Amino acid sequence: MKKIFFALAVVLVVIQFIQIDKTNPTVDESQDFLKTYSPSPEITAQIKASCYDCHSNESLYPWYANVQPAGWFLKHHIDEGRHELNFSEFGSYSAKKQAHKLEESIELIEKGEMPLSSYTIMHKDAVLDDASKKALVEYFKSIQKNIQE
Repeated sequence: MKKIFFALAVVLVVIQFIQIDKTNPTVDESQDFLKTYSPSPEITAQIKASCYDCHSNESLYPWYANVQPAGWFLKHHIDEGRHELNFSEFGSYSAKKQAHKLEESIELIEKGEMPLSSYTIMHKDAVLDDASKKALVEYFKSIQKNIQE
């Protein structure tokens, strides 16, 4: 039993030397959702708090990103989030793709699937109460409608 514990401890120490790349891609502000659509300060703050860490090129890495394997999980999650929707590159999407991404966002917010509960555990300011959900959904619907016209 001691050998297993020792081996596990050695592995945990060794993996700390395999750190994630926390460099964010550059941001072209002319393509950024918040610059393109200029939401109200309240909507801007909510999108920044609830979406931008995983769905933009402006991720803020918390202290636990330096602890493996938590950092690996976090990096994978951010990469996946950016792949699905990247607000920093939103302006580069076609109108059809923009409308579709907003439709998906609306659906996930309404179902309570975004932001992820695993994120809101450590980021209480990202929690969307009913009023915030409604405001965000209405805002996304208005943008989606303008795009489709």
